[in-house]
Amino acid sequence: MNKRLSRCVNIDDLRKLAKKKLPAALFQYIDGVAEDGYTGRSNRNAFSRYQLVPKTLVDVEEIDCSINLLGETHSSPLILCPTAFTRSFHHLGEVAVAKAAKKADLVYALSTVSNTSIEDIAEIGSKRWFQIYVYKDRALLMDFIKRAKDSAYQALCLTVDASTPGNREHDMRNGLVIPPRPSLNTVLEAGLHPYWCWHMLTSPPIVTANIQGDSRLDSSSDPKALLKYMAEQLALNISWDDVAWMMGEWQGPFLIKGILHVEDAMKAAELGVDGIVVSNHGGRQLDHAPSPLEVLPEIADAVGDKCEIIMDSGFRRGTDIIKALALGANACMIGRPYLYGLAAGGEAGVDRALQILDAELKRNMRLLGCTSIEQIKSSCLRKIR
Repeated sequence: MNKRLSRCVNIDDLRKLAKKKLPAALFQYIDGVAEDGYTGRSNRNAFSRYQLVPKTLVDVEEIDCSINLLGETHSSPLILCPTAFTRSFHHLGEVAVAKAAKKADLVYALSTVSNTSIEDIAEIGSKRWFQIYVYKDRALLMDFIKRAKDSAYQALCLTVDASTPGNREHDMRNGLVIPPRPSLNTVLEAGLHPYWCWHMLTSPPIVTANIQGDSRLDSSSDPKALLKYMAEQLALNISWDDVAWMMGEWQGPFLIKGILHVEDAMKAAELGVDGIVVSNHGGRQLDHAPSPLEVLPEIADAVGDKCEIIMDSGFRRGTDIIKALALGANACMIGRPYLYGLAAGGEAGVDRALQILDAELKRNMRLLGCTSIEQIKSSCLRKIR
């Protein structure tokens, strides 16, 4: 690990280093939220409404952070969530993330819109889920599902809150194009970010790997055309029938990501999903939606005994993880924390992000008087407003 990474003692330090390493438009793509940012701020502010109430005179020499999720044991309640076009932030992209996840014994959920293929990530051997959308073309959907099955992905994760892109005004102001391509702005940024620019110029082109060369696109290799095709395929008329159909095709552990309403959580449980991800897409979709932490207790009360509950959005500290677990989550998904690490230092930066959160989680469990994840209960919390 280089000195700059070793001096990063929390996730915010990695964020600051990522900001220095990336062109401004790309950093704001990671960091940005929808419209006025109410939901983005709420995701962080929600954690401050709870205090941790420690118990003392507890033997905390041994701390066990392992969990059982979807029938498998994992070393930690952390899951690395799917993020699109990860190679825009570092030339190794998903490969670096998957390798870091493997070392940490964590699940990595690969995005459909990844720059590394389903099969190439499978070769790394990390614990892996595949994230998918409902597309108009059922043949495209079936192809993704078959490839994930053939590559031994352990679960399918359907994202349901992004059929229409959120209004991310930072990206519009910056004229951001994903994947990045040469422009006056990028030429000017090159002088400020030579390391990023050098690798973008000398590394293989950034592609939409999972549909590269697809016959439906006449073997187009233009990333812009591929992204346009994928966007056009997103179905706006999705229903619970589509979910049932996908579950039947997959025939394995199945999760729905993007649940905020308790009635949706109950419907998902009734349908027999194995897990839900309580999420507002990191504040990037509907502004003024509630934070996942705010709705987590009522969702946990309604379906906590029927399916696994995972929460994402807003995690920056080990104490955040503890609060989510205490309010009913079985596990926590992180996106920006590991992307900050990736942008700051590639695989080593992702390693550092995971090390920071793991150390904070264990330290604060000791201070709280909890020696296992099972001991983290609502009694550990006190709501203050």
